[in-house]
Amino acid sequence: MSQRNDYDYFDLDNFDDSYDSRDYRRRQPQRRQGSYNRHPAYNTNRRPRRNNKRRTRNRIIMVSCGILIIILLIVMISSVLRSCFPKEKTSQSVSTETKPVATTSASSNSNNDNKNTEPGDDLSPTYFKTPQIKDDNTNGTMAYNIYVWGKQAFELFGSDEARATTYAETINGFADKLSGIKVYDMVIPNHTEMGLPQRLKDSDAPSTSQADNIKSIYSKLSDKVTPINAYNYLADHNSDYIYFGSDHHWTGLGAYYAYSAFAKTNNLPVLSLDDCTENKIEGFTGTFSNSASGLDADTVHYWDFPYSVTMDITDDSGNVNTYTSPYYQYAEAGSLTYGVFIMGDHPLTVLKSSSENATQGKKIAVIKESYGNAFVPYLTYNYEEVHVIDFRYFKQNLASYCKQNGIDEVLFLNGVMSANTQIQLDSMSGLFN
Repeated sequence: MSQRNDYDYFDLDNFDDSYDSRDYRRRQPQRRQGSYNRHPAYNTNRRPRRNNKRRTRNRIIMVSCGILIIILLIVMISSVLRSCFPKEKTSQSVSTETKPVATTSASSNSNNDNKNTEPGDDLSPTYFKTPQIKDDNTNGTMAYNIYVWGKQAFELFGSDEARATTYAETINGFADKLSGIKVYDMVIPNHTEMGLPQRLKDSDAPSTSQADNIKSIYSKLSDKVTPINAYNYLADHNSDYIYFGSDHHWTGLGAYYAYSAFAKTNNLPVLSLDDCTENKIEGFTGTFSNSASGLDADTVHYWDFPYSVTMDITDDSGNVNTYTSPYYQYAEAGSLTYGVFIMGDHPLTVLKSSSENATQGKKIAVIKESYGNAFVPYLTYNYEEVHVIDFRYFKQNLASYCKQNGIDEVLFLNGVMSANTQIQLDSMSGLFN
């Protein structure tokens, strides 16, 4: 109960009304006059006793009022003292469906060890936290190749050291061919890693550790590649709405936390969602809805920025269409709602920004599959141009394209499933044909 409510209990107006003293005093003279006229002898004989009773009641009223006034003064003095010497407030993490705290320093609550770590450790490619996952001790069911638990679907993961090595060597080979260009690599864990209890991954829903896989990949990258560890930022916020339950992608909020990790790794200012305008589309039924029934529909959240962004999309035929937003304004509820982010998958999408935090001429190319769609809009806060290349459809030579367009930074962004799938690696290798 707040202090304001405490004071309500000692409100003097409420006290007077409850005691009804004014009504009592108005009636008393009329009763005395009427009674004296009707019964003079009786009134004369009993007047001293009535006066004594009256004085006694008056004393009681005065004493009671005095006590209550003293109590009120004590409460008021205590309140003043508390305001002068406030207790230290306990920090609370704000966790809503859509809006994060405007900070990117993640708290340390890992199960890996009992010591607190510095915020910089969260970005280390060798330090991975254990996500805190709520478990109601129920079991789910398998539906084809996904596991359904709590009206959400989870894509199971399985890999080994050989696949981690293959991916790392592939990225290293790309970096060798991108002479003079700074190369980053980011591998994104999926919902299973961040939302499915370990007891299920060890039994009904067999799935190997994505943390171990990503850590292994990063350990094998050459010194020409900078690993971006978004894992810990996602682990710290895994109770937020960072993955869809009916689809295999992350949400716009999940992508934001990964963007924060990228910006912090490179000492760039981080866009605050508090400065943006939130939008949402309800009724998203993602890819898992085709395999399992009873899944909850999702809501797609995205944010308009406090600066303008234009988007040039090049289709398979080489035609270029220009739009005034990185989002598809006509996206609706249904199975394609994730397409609100940069209008889905295209060979080439170029985002041009007017952000005052974007250094003039600063450009980056993001080599991605569909996980990157929700991620790339945030980069417009820091880069004047963001060239988004879907390696599955892009037909140009990446090194030549970067040279022709003055691009000196390249980020390879893959979901963990894509990074461990050979057909995806073969598609990426086509970028240098």
